[in-house]
Amino acid sequence: INDATDRVIAGLEGRALADNASKKLVAYHEAGHALVGTLLPHHDEVNKVTLVPRGQAKGLTWFTPSEDQSLISCNSLKARVAGALGGRAAEQVVFGSEQVTTGAGGDLQQVERLARGMVTQYGMSEAGTLVFEDGGFQGPSYSEDVSTKIDKAIRSISDEGYKTALDIMCAHRACLDHVADELVETETMTGKRLREIVSQYTEIPEKLAAV
Repeated sequence: INDATDRVIAGLEGRALADNASKKLVAYHEAGHALVGTLLPHHDEVNKVTLVPRGQAKGLTWFTPSEDQSLISCNSLKARVAGALGGRAAEQVVFGSEQVTTGAGGDLQQVERLARGMVTQYGMSEAGTLVFEDGGFQGPSYSEDVSTKIDKAIRSISDEGYKTALDIMCAHRACLDHVADELVETETMTGKRLREIVSQYTEIPEKLAAV
């Protein structure tokens, strides 16, 4: 059942990574997502981490929402932004700014969608508690000044999330290394096993409600 669910959501299973350098990089990337998701109380719980490619993804970290997803708090959305940036943060901390890869492309698109929704649809930023419509083909009906405020608010949410992810990577580097090393060996790790590893290094916070 789990494999069928993975196939429907993420696509067909691809060939396992043969190149050790690429496998190590993807392992750190996915470990970064998983570590942020585990250590932020408002983030959904990690269900599984895998280096088995599916669709366009070289690796995947699955999360299990624990609450009604029709109502999601600002804290939960911010946690998801940070979680989405965990892979890029891990790459930067481990391999350096000049060696980050295109693997975070989909993550960055997700961050932009989340942050834009927070700013323009849900009034969760300094841009104000208004709904800003993009206007479709006719373009936005708001001024350039408002557009600038929206862009700044989106950037602020993204920057805050990335800082959170970087702080977690730096503070828990030994744990990150452990998770990544085991992923290279096993290729797939359950959420339970992930939490066993993380608990060896730090206390795992209790998950808080999404609302």
